[in-house]
Amino acid sequence: MRVLIAAGGTAGHINPALAIAGALKQADPAAEIHFAGRREGMEYGLVTKAGYPFHHIEINGFQRKLSVQNIGRNLMALYHLALSGPRTAAILKEVRPDLVIGCGGYVSGPVVRAAAKRGIRTAIHEQNAFPGVTNKLLAKDVDLVMAASAAAVEKLGAPDKTVVVGNPVRPEVLTASRAEARAAIGAGDRTVILSFGGSLGARRINEVVGALCGWEQAEKRPILHLHATGSRGVTLFRQLGEQHHFTTGKNLQVKEYIDNMPQLLAAADLVIARSGALTLAELEAVGRASILIPSPNVAENHQYYNALELQNAGAAIVIEEKELTGDRLIQTVEQLLAQPGQLTAMGSNAKALGKPDSLERITQQLLALMK
Repeated sequence: MRVLIAAGGTAGHINPALAIAGALKQADPAAEIHFAGRREGMEYGLVTKAGYPFHHIEINGFQRKLSVQNIGRNLMALYHLALSGPRTAAILKEVRPDLVIGCGGYVSGPVVRAAAKRGIRTAIHEQNAFPGVTNKLLAKDVDLVMAASAAAVEKLGAPDKTVVVGNPVRPEVLTASRAEARAAIGAGDRTVILSFGGSLGARRINEVVGALCGWEQAEKRPILHLHATGSRGVTLFRQLGEQHHFTTGKNLQVKEYIDNMPQLLAAADLVIARSGALTLAELEAVGRASILIPSPNVAENHQYYNALELQNAGAAIVIEEKELTGDRLIQTVEQLLAQPGQLTAMGSNAKALGKPDSLERITQQLLALMK
């Protein structure tokens, strides 16, 4: 079986694609799996590091806001769009796939559409509750539509061929021991709060978490707070420490980037984070209460719709960034801690939403499609 996977743009598209590739390879060791994506995108580094053949295709989205800079970007996007047909044809001719899978990002559009027109078996996986434009356009053409969320089924517009499979979660997230993880960070009986805003860092999240850390230490709360600033937040968070009078030490551990997320998720009682699809899948898999702050800078505001699913299930509290202040976050945390058992109950509600067998479901659907 020869498989071509198209995915790009963000880790939220690429990591599920890599997980699917690994599962297919495990199910069929003879399978030959290739990837298509942008060389300038995140996908090139992640895919080549994983050892899969990579086929370059340049495709960009169009900018909606009118500016001189965006006019130039849109002209370049038109140029790349014109070249995408011949380039896609060349990739399909070289790989000769039996199956083409789109996992999101603009790059999946021309590749999956061209494969469908040629009669090659095709499938897409939509990670978000509010589907992206590319997958909504592709849904009517492909043989199989896989949705992470039931909320996405009708929005994708092809309910008769759509199955709900969840988002694949890294195996190490599912197997991490809570007791061992808490012992490793010296949590003891304290409430563990884990907060982060992505690898680059989200300025607003750093600002309000700084205020929260100041309150925790001023009130002498029995809390161990673990926070990742992101690369752009290192200096800012140091300044926030001076402003809000908090210090790192036994009650506050600050890092630029979290490289042991499975362990920290296992140890945490409450998570403060953005609401990307994979973050939520991991929160559901381990059953953790959360305060979710959707990014306002994503297409179709999809992080907000992702987060609403958890809030509606009683698993999370959603605060939009336009309403987010340090005082609001402090008040929310204080109210949660004041209710015995509240974090545990929210975690149980999150776990009820999870699909820990997501990767198995996806693999079964794809293998059935090929049969």
